[in-house]
Amino acid sequence: MNRTRLTMSQALVKFLDNQYIECDGVETKFVNGIFGIFGHGCVVGVGQALEQGGHNLKFYQGKNEQNMALAAMAYAKQMDRKAIIPCVSSIGPGATNMVTACGCATANRIPLLVLPGDTFACRQPDPVLQQAEFFDNYGRTVTDAFKGVCHYFDRINRPEQLMTACLNAMRVLTDPADTGAVCLAMPQDVEGEAYDYPDHFLAKRVWHMDRRPISASQLKRATELIQSAKKPIIVCGGGVRYSEAEKELQEFAEKYNIPIGETQAGKGIIDWKHPLNLGGIGVTGGKAANVIAKDADLVIGVGTRFSDFTTSSKWLFNENRKVLGINICPFDAFKMDAEAVIADARETLTALIDSCDGYKSAYTNEIADAKSEWDAIVDKYYSTELEGGLNQTLALGIINEFMDDDAIALGSAGSLPGDMQRLFRPKDRGTYHMEYGYSNMGYEVNGALGAKLAKPESEVYTFCGDGSFLMGHSELYTALQEGLKINVCLFDNMGWGCIENLQNNQGTDTFGTVFRARNPVTGMLDGAEIDIDFAKIAEGYGAKAYTCRTSDELRAALADAKKQTVSCLFDIKVLPKTMTPGFESWWRVGVAEVSESETVAAAYEDMQAHIAQTFDY
Repeated sequence: MNRTRLTMSQALVKFLDNQYIECDGVETKFVNGIFGIFGHGCVVGVGQALEQGGHNLKFYQGKNEQNMALAAMAYAKQMDRKAIIPCVSSIGPGATNMVTACGCATANRIPLLVLPGDTFACRQPDPVLQQAEFFDNYGRTVTDAFKGVCHYFDRINRPEQLMTACLNAMRVLTDPADTGAVCLAMPQDVEGEAYDYPDHFLAKRVWHMDRRPISASQLKRATELIQSAKKPIIVCGGGVRYSEAEKELQEFAEKYNIPIGETQAGKGIIDWKHPLNLGGIGVTGGKAANVIAKDADLVIGVGTRFSDFTTSSKWLFNENRKVLGINICPFDAFKMDAEAVIADARETLTALIDSCDGYKSAYTNEIADAKSEWDAIVDKYYSTELEGGLNQTLALGIINEFMDDDAIALGSAGSLPGDMQRLFRPKDRGTYHMEYGYSNMGYEVNGALGAKLAKPESEVYTFCGDGSFLMGHSELYTALQEGLKINVCLFDNMGWGCIENLQNNQGTDTFGTVFRARNPVTGMLDGAEIDIDFAKIAEGYGAKAYTCRTSDELRAALADAKKQTVSCLFDIKVLPKTMTPGFESWWRVGVAEVSESETVAAAYEDMQAHIAQTFDY
């Protein structure tokens, strides 16, 4: 057996450089680059391996470990999970900064490989700089924190352990049913230790993403369930996108006259103008999908994990409905007490198109009427000017209309995801990119870099609030460094607007959710407004920036930004509380059972009434 003597880090880099995937006969390189921030826990290990060359991996210099990992996650999401950018960090805070990003990736079922440095495996120089010591277990380190948020965790305590660690990491990263964050913790002494690695481990390796077919018995049960339904509805989830099953979903819906409701991950797969596409469903859904869903006797979930937002905390669907769960992931397929079809979405829909021949739903004009009413509501939100300033929904409509067909709209947290699921009209497949499984504030700007790395030929517009921008935007600097243009649409409503709305709607007066100075009289944060010039912040980085207080200023800024080659930021000053309300939905949050406030008590009673109408599973 031929062998090559390499350090563990050198072997890791060579291994990653030779990983490929095959799907439907198309072979692509799985790893093209690496994000990293070097410290003493990795600079002489992985850093040395990258610096000496002999590989085809482009190094991207992150500015914050959490934010670079969020960018890497966005890259994988925009690439439909068919490519990744691993993330390298030092030990200590550099490592634990990535824990949040791993939670985000796992919640969204997105492959993310993190390679944090770790304390010395030999323990001889302990405690080293940035090592947290645990008195109950000397072998425990801060990287154990990754265990709670990763689908696979391994600590490489000897250089030869790299082989099983890497193979298992790739197993998870390329598995459509069991993917998410993967952590390979690397003690800093082991990063530099050498081993005679067999050449076959370092050679090109192709991972096959085979489609899982539907079994005959599953097809029979699913067909009978559909044929017995009078008013079914399809819930289109992100699995439809990752399976590339949009054509089959549309054909299935058209053949049997079944309306479609979109989750955040499933939005933009079917053209919003399609007569059967009722738009967003659930808490942040629109009236059309939610009204039709309430009367549906069969809910066909395709590639959805049935989150609380999709089901309105299990309140949306009526008590007599049945559920068909089509999902490659067994964990998701059985949710909502569903008849589970554990198979690839495209394979399943292709089979159902033929197996349900002769079936037609009982809908007459309900779908068209609901869609027509909802389109008119969206048109009004997108065109209505309010006195006193620029409202959020109008600003969103202006940007939506301005964007090119292939431009990517990206978001994550705050009130904008709700407005976007309800109102946004994506123009091409894959141009709606929403991280909403974790609702990770700070994803937006950093995720925009990842989306741009995935699709450099497309304009990327990321939508964030002022609160989310303040949470994290370090990779704006990286975008400028790489010569990549992203467009940051920053909606400044002077606080965490959607949380203030939630707070107020549950009976509590505004407290701690708006951005104001400390009032010397009251001692509370209810003093003067703090006027922040976000445009100047962006200009300080070297970006082109605009301040927009009117619809005309916003239109002019968008037009001028189109001529720019550097990243642009639009500091859009919007009126607070001008986001969309809920439509025929409910979201369960914990309301105080006892309170001196009559409004809180009323909110608690309302919650109990809704709980009585929900299901326990």
